[in-house]
Amino acid sequence: MIEVKNVTKKYGKAVAVEDISFSIKDGEIVGLLGPNGAGKSTTMNILTGYIEQTSGEVTIEGYNTLKKPKKAKQQIGYMPEGVPIYTDLTVKEFVTYMAELKQVGKKERKEKVEKVIKQTGLKDVENKLTRNLSRGYRQRVSMAGALVGEPKILILDEPTVGLDPKQITEIRNLIKELGKTHTIILSSHILSEVSQICNKVIIINKGKIIATDTPENLENRVNNNNCIYVTVEDTESKMEQIKDKIKEIKRIELIQENEDKTKQYLIEAEKDVDLRRKVFSELAKENITIFEMKKADTTLEDAFMKLIEGGNK
Repeated sequence: MIEVKNVTKKYGKAVAVEDISFSIKDGEIVGLLGPNGAGKSTTMNILTGYIEQTSGEVTIEGYNTLKKPKKAKQQIGYMPEGVPIYTDLTVKEFVTYMAELKQVGKKERKEKVEKVIKQTGLKDVENKLTRNLSRGYRQRVSMAGALVGEPKILILDEPTVGLDPKQITEIRNLIKELGKTHTIILSSHILSEVSQICNKVIIINKGKIIATDTPENLENRVNNNNCIYVTVEDTESKMEQIKDKIKEIKRIELIQENEDKTKQYLIEAEKDVDLRRKVFSELAKENITIFEMKKADTTLEDAFMKLIEGGNK
């Protein structure tokens, strides 16, 4: 478990993070989100023990990071952004070197290195120089370095940055699998990824935590609109008239015209109205053919932007 209580970090007069508090339970996968300069990297560096907080308390698995730094650091495996690995070492040599740095005993070192190489899907390339690997494999090597030594907590900084869609899917699946046996904190700019992987999100802006909740709850918190997308065959441009016939509609906006001569509209109405039922009924009366009708769901990205914008006002 991770406990952060009233932590502040100052660089001279500049405040990087201010009086932040949060807790992370064992087995949670938590996304740390925020715009550039918000304080994410400072927070992660404090958790890993790379820098010390100016004030406040951080406890990792019961160990205070200032009073028992070595014990606290032993609980953490850290995968930095940018994949800083030694390119003149093979995969196996690099993971073994990381095991040595973490003081994994000689008797069990070989076995544990072998275990994480298999776990991260690196067995087929274990004897290749890391410089000759694709970006996706190098990400896996960096993750193997974080995993060796069996830390209870993994901190992953932008684990999928720079990867192609196939590699992103592979790393995402690996993180989900690791989440079954580890507590994971990950920082990512890909919010759809965070929404799929994480069961809790911490949003930080200007050094302060502005929201802590599940992705679903954050989306619901900012979902104040009752909107649907409707794709129709509207050759006679009758859609604008629908607004006059359904008084609860606040606006109708043409989103795009398709090559098959259909049009997609965004329709927004009062919150408590069953918009789909009313629109379906009126379009049928006007002989407007409906090709698709779907709710305009709020995404984590929508929630993130609204919360950040609200904090900037």
